[in-house]
Order: sequence, then structure tokens, then C-alpha cells
Amino acid sequence: MNNCHSGIDLHSNNNVTGVVDQEGKVLFLRRMPNDLSTVIKVLEPYREQLQGIVVESTFNWYWLVDGLEDAGFKVILANPAAMKQYEGLKFTDDKSDAVWLANSLRLGLLEHAQGYIYPRDQRQIRDMLRKRVQLVQQRTAHILSIQNLTARNTGGQIKSDTIKHLNDADIYHMFPEVHLAMPAIANLHVIQVLSHEVDILQKEIYKEAREYEGLSLLMSVSGIGQIIGLTILLETGDINRFADVGNYASYCRCVESKRTSNNKVKGRGNRKCGNRYLAWCYAEAAHFATSYNPLIMQYFQRKQAKRQKAVAYKAVSHKLARACYWILKTGKPFEVERAFS
Repeated sequence: MNNCHSGIDLHSNNNVTGVVDQEGKVLFLRRMPNDLSTVIKVLEPYREQLQGIVVESTFNWYWLVDGLEDAGFKVILANPAAMKQYEGLKFTDDKSDAVWLANSLRLGLLEHAQGYIYPRDQRQIRDMLRKRVQLVQQRTAHILSIQNLTARNTGGQIKSDTIKHLNDADIYHMFPEVHLAMPAIANLHVIQVLSHEVDILQKEIYKEAREYEGLSLLMSVSGIGQIIGLTILLETGDINRFADVGNYASYCRCVESKRTSNNKVKGRGNRKCGNRYLAWCYAEAAHFATSYNPLIMQYFQRKQAKRQKAVAYKAVSHKLARACYWILKTGKPFEVERAFS
């Protein structure tokens, strides 16, 4: 048998596995349940000739990629946002997608669409950091709800730190009408639960933080503390997987996404392509850095004088992302004058 290639179109509760030979002829194509032993069983007859298995980078790829690697198969993770189908196709389905994944490997089309198989031993702490970000964002939504309720009904303002320390009696003092107080109390109780869970996660994260090399270097950057630094470190992974600093800045969503022709904007690119957690990190770091570092504040003010405030913050986050790339690449600490002069 000639060399063959496999593609697996993975879904939440099933997958479509396909195998094609060197000429693109389909040797096997079937929808199956998400059971590792079943997938390995159907691929076993092709093991010796199989040049690789392409798995789409969906939300649930861990079990499949890890299991296939443990079974001795070569696995390639494919980024669906970076892959392209043949132009002009009128019909596609899961089976055609699985065959196309296999053919992409056969034709050598995965160079710019290959995903990163993150090291297993670091996934758990990275996912813990992601959970913390999720809880913090949910808490922020409830804080904003109380702030909006206050502004609408009293015309006043209340700081987010103040809200975190309120109790039910404070809410009733702010809103004597029970139908105004009850929604605010509901928000407050959720905020308190979320804050408790965030604290628990942070304690465990801090225990693990000292084990990671490079964290102290990232914390030399203005605006980056332990949590943000560790998130950057773990979301970035191996810095050498990025060809240059521009690729890294793009991955962090710090590069403007638009297409121009004759100095006119003709469209927008895929703004969601990249890592949203790194985008969040550098956006947070930009706000802290402009508040506490005079040189970065001056840079921010120069940008704000020419563009909108949000664009100025984005420019700072772009600079910080580029600085962190070189820190991780060279192992040298942050030099604010070099980055923002």
C-alpha cells in the first residue's frame, strides 16, 4: 500500500474520520462516536503507511490528540481559521471536511495553518488562569450593572472597589425602593461569590508561579504583574514557534486588521484570529503602564493627541507585546527607554 493521510473533523459528540491514499483516493470515511479506542481501531490497519493525522483545532481536541500521540501516531493540529477550501465548491459537509483535512496534509498545504500542540504538563495551570479571567470578566459585568443602576436612578457614581465592599444594608441605603434594591443585591451576591472563587484560584496559581522561568523577566515590564505575566508566559508557550515579532504581535491581536486599496479601506480581516487571552493581557498591561510609568504616559498622550483614546491604548499594548517577545527571545529584562523613547 502507498503512503496515506488521515483527517478527522471533530465535533462535540462525534467525529468524521477519513483516510486518503497518495493520489487522493478515499480509503476510509465514516462518522463515529467520540471514543478513543474506536478511532484507534479504524486507523490501525493504515498505521505503517500513515504519514500523519490532521485534527481540527476545536474546543475539545485534548483527549483525541493526546490519545493518538500515546498510541504512536503522528498528529498535526490544524487551525480552521487559517485553512481554505477549494474555491467554487457548491456543497460541503463533515465528510468532505475530513477528506479535505487529509488532502491538505497530502498536498503540503498546512505550513501556515498548523496549530500548536501545547505541552500537556502546562495545560492545567494555563486553563486555571483562563478560568480566572472568565470569572473576573463576569464579576466586572455585575459591577457595571450596579454602576449603571446607580447612575440611572440617583445620577451619582460609585467606584468598582467600593462596590466590592458593600453589604445588603448599604444597598438598601442607596436604593430605599425594594424593587431597585433587589436587582442590585442579586448582583452584589454574585460579585461576592465570584470574588471568593477568584481568590481561591489565585492562591493556587501563586503556588505554581515560582516554578516558571521567564516570569521575573516579564514582570520587569511596566504594567505586568504576577498574574498577567504568568498568563502571557503560558499563553505564548514556546516563543520560537513565532517566525518574528510581527507574527507574535498579530497572534496577540495587537495589529490592525484591514485591507486597503488606493488608500481606501476595502474590508476587514479576521480580527478574531489569534489569542484572546494575550489580547486581554496586553490591554490590561497598557492601562496599568500608562498610569504608573511617566515615559509610557508621554507616549500614550502623543498618540491620543492624534487618534482616539482606544487607539492610543492599543498602540501601547502593541509596544508591550513586542517588548515581551524580545524579552522571551533574548532573556534580557525590559528597557522602557528602548521601547517607548
